[in-house]
Parts: sequence; structure tokens; C-alpha cells
Amino acid sequence: MSFKSIPILDLSQASDPATKPEFLRQLRHALMEVGFLYLKNVGEAEELFEQVIAQGKAFFDIPAEEKQERYRLTIEMKNKKSFLGYSQLSAEITAGAVDHREQLDLATEQQSSPPKPDAPRYYNLLGPNQWPSESVLPGFRAVYQEYMRRMGATSIYFTSLIAEAIELPRDAFDKYFDENQHHKLKIVKYPDLSQLDPAAAAGGQGQGVGPHKDSMLSSYLLQASEHRGLQVQNVRGEWIDCPPVPGTLVVAIGQGLEALTGGVCTSTTHRVLSPAAGSGPRFSIPFFQGVDLDADFEDLETVGVGQVPEGVREQRRRIIEAAGGERLDDVEFTFRTGGAAKTLGEATLRNRVKSHPDVGERWYPDILADIRAEQAAAEGKKDSGGAPATEVPPKAVEAH
Repeated sequence: MSFKSIPILDLSQASDPATKPEFLRQLRHALMEVGFLYLKNVGEAEELFEQVIAQGKAFFDIPAEEKQERYRLTIEMKNKKSFLGYSQLSAEITAGAVDHREQLDLATEQQSSPPKPDAPRYYNLLGPNQWPSESVLPGFRAVYQEYMRRMGATSIYFTSLIAEAIELPRDAFDKYFDENQHHKLKIVKYPDLSQLDPAAAAGGQGQGVGPHKDSMLSSYLLQASEHRGLQVQNVRGEWIDCPPVPGTLVVAIGQGLEALTGGVCTSTTHRVLSPAAGSGPRFSIPFFQGVDLDADFEDLETVGVGQVPEGVREQRRRIIEAAGGERLDDVEFTFRTGGAAKTLGEATLRNRVKSHPDVGERWYPDILADIRAEQAAAEGKKDSGGAPATEVPPKAVEAH
């Protein structure tokens, strides 16, 4: 059966021996059949969520007078090599099309200065952040540092539950986490259709974020307004709404988790539609669990977290067979050998350059040129009849 709705799980059940088995059963279902779930009672105070939402919206409410606009652009993403900072409206690309959103990218900082000259270039991704000034947004930095710290701990705990749900040791994924693990977060504003140019709003449907899958292990979305827009694609190709549910986070399973579990856990294509004209902007705050960027693909694919038990793998095979034996949401994989990247860090850097070509042009022109050459070769192959003329597949990105 192809899913028609997104399951809601209660994380508090995992801490009670009487209810944990049922929680793990529900979690296995979500991992194998949906790749998405709502998570309630995550253990964080409601006050913290309220502060995160209020401070996030306040960032976009900075007065547009010339002085303040200049200030905001001083922390623009393209000013640094880290892909952290502010992105103006329509500055990112997904699935070959422009995303109509503006955002601020932050991360748990692992370095306060540039990496050493002989360090891998992807170490640039580790920070530092470009923070809004305390004089403009008092308390903003402290709130988001605390939120990222807590969500980092929550995500690693939840990953241990994922391991248990598919009958692996609860510490099976720990080898891919650093002691001070780097995680990412976005604060995103999607303007409604009335605020976009007519071409972007053609057909009454704008692209907030194009179809894609998340690239790492798991992500945790705080839907910060009442707008619908997030949609998840089932194996029949149908788009299923994932509307805001008060008191929950939306968890998306990433390609990394699918790869490390040999396909037992499924990562699912999703997208965001622009809000309807006149409904105001949609806000969302996704947190992306990180993994060790030095992890190499050979280890990921040949060693990984070990073999998932046969009984669990057989259950996944039955699910695929019941769905017709094929998937309509397959996308290019970030976790794979044979490509230009040999490590997860290299692949992540290439993904960022592809999504943010303005940053690539300034800091990574060689990588951007290589990506454009690959894209041109792929287009040429299609035009010559060497491959089916299908749409450009959704890529692994960080969105919502």
C-alpha cells in the first residue's frame, strides 16, 4: 500500500519500558513505508519553540530602510566560504529551477577561524556563522545556539531509536558522529504568490523548494506558521500534504540513512509549494542532523553500520513488492561511490555549490565549472538520444 498520510509518533513513549516496544513498531513502519513522520513530546520546553519562532520571524522583519538593508547584506552567504549566512529571495536552485524563498543558514560551530591551508576544502563548511548583530536582534544568537545544542542531542538520541527499531545495536550509528558534531539549521521565509513575479507564479503554483530528498541521516522541521505547502511523494507519485500539527516536529529520513541501512529505511522525495496569494508568507525552521564529513564512501557502502537482520530486510522487500516492486521517487544519491567525490564532505560541498552557484562562482569556481560541465554533458546525451528525455531528477539538498 502507498501511504496517504504522515504518521504521528509520541517520543515520550520511548522512555517508558511499557510503551517502548509499540513506539519502536510504529517507528519501523514509518521508516520502511513512509520516510516521514511527525514527532510529538520531544522533551523541549514549549517556551523554547516559541522563542525560536519569534526570533526567526524577527530576522525577516528587520526594517527595510537603506541602513538596515545594508546591514543584512553584510551577512550574505556569498561573503564566506562556509555556505552560512543570509540568502536573498530566489537565490537557490533545486531540481533545475529557482526556489522562491529567502533564508538564513546557521550551524553548530566547530571552528572560529579558517581551516589550515592543507585541510580538506570541505572543512570550510564547519563555520563560523554569520550572526545578526545583537544590537539589531537582541537574544537571537543565544536562542539559536541553545536550540541547535538541544536538537543535536535529540537527533542523536532519535538515531539510536532508529537503530533499535530495525534491530541494530543502539550505538550502530555512533561511529559517524564527532564528539562536537556539526549540525545545520535554516530559518526560511516563503513569500506568497502575490509577492512573486507573474512568471514565478504561473499556473497558480510557485516553487518554494523543488522536489528533493535530504542528504544526511535525518532532519527535524519546526513549521513556524499555519500555512500548508510541504508535500511528500508516495511510491505512486502522488503528493501527500504534510500540514502543520501543533506541538510536533516533522522528521524526514535522509539518503544517508537509506544507504547505511541497505535500503531498509526509505528517504522520500518532498517539496514545498509557495503560499496562496494573499495568505502571507510561510515560515519554517528545519534542523539537519550532521555526520562526520571525513567519512568515505567505501566505508559507508561496504562496512557502514553492519548488516540489518534478515527478518527486517525481508519485511522491507515485502513492502516494496506490495507497492508494485518499483519506486517513482528515486533521485540521484549523495552517498555513493564512483562519482567525483570520495568522502561525504566532498559530496556535501559539491551539493552546496550546485544549490548556491553565486557562492560557487566566488569561492569554488573550479567545482562549479566541473558541475556545469557534467550538466552540459548530461543534457547533450539526452538530446542525442543516448538516454531517455526525462526530467532532471531531484537532488539531495537541505530545505523544507
